[in-house]
Amino acid sequence: MDSIWSTIVIQVLHGLAYGMLLFLVASGLTLVFGMMSVLNLAHASFYMLGAYFSYQMLKWVGNFWVALLVCPFLVAILGILMERFLLRRVHAGGHVQEFVLTAGIAFVAMEAVKWIWGTEPLPVPIPPALSGSVNIMGNVYPAYRLFILFFSLVVLAFMAYILLKTRLGITVRAAVTDRDMVSALGTNTPRVFMLVMGIGTWLAGLAGVIAGPFISTYPGMASEILVDCFVVTVTGGLGSLVGAVVASFLIGQLSSFGILLIPRFAIVFAFLLMAVVLIIKPSGLFGEKG
Repeated sequence: MDSIWSTIVIQVLHGLAYGMLLFLVASGLTLVFGMMSVLNLAHASFYMLGAYFSYQMLKWVGNFWVALLVCPFLVAILGILMERFLLRRVHAGGHVQEFVLTAGIAFVAMEAVKWIWGTEPLPVPIPPALSGSVNIMGNVYPAYRLFILFFSLVVLAFMAYILLKTRLGITVRAAVTDRDMVSALGTNTPRVFMLVMGIGTWLAGLAGVIAGPFISTYPGMASEILVDCFVVTVTGGLGSLVGAVVASFLIGQLSSFGILLIPRFAIVFAFLLMAVVLIIKPSGLFGEKG
């Protein structure tokens, strides 16, 4: 019985670690999609770029914490430039043009990392301070996975404070609900949109940096997480940070226990969850009715 409970606790922790990593990527996507109504297929590419930038920064300076501080901001700058000079030009054309443009950007990003860093997975060392293990119910659990969990919770608290307690957060939440009205009231919505895109890509880059030592860095990491991100966004509700958190937790646990219990069908559980939620509530768990 003790071994069963021990296994359950470890799988829950696995699910929480992956779920919080997924939240970092998906929260930016749900804000951009919910507020700007931009179908951004390139979002996961910024997650991948964060991982590759971190790998390169570690080669240059050898300090994970410097990479964690610098690389997400570099990714955010790329996101802002994309919104300002590319997405803004096609936004009036609707989702089809956004789909084509962002799919093209994602393809270019993948080919660029292959050309610069190659196609082989690149191992990223775990920082020495987090390379140990923690004993949990008689099991050895990697300290770095606990770092992912607690660091993501800190980011979640920071994002919640920004969205709930600051003027910027009020503007963002209002724009998610009715961006036309916010614009009519005098808010410079293009500037807010650009800032939201920067925050969203910063979160994706942050996830990429901490994912490198967790799952290694390789060109296919963007496409692998993109599907889960869209499932989180749709399941949780467009523009809902709470929805992104809950959906990420659920999908993390489904993935963790699915791989343990039914490995062949583990990938299906997230889609089943999304289907059930959309049948019961088409706007998502915490989405507002359109």
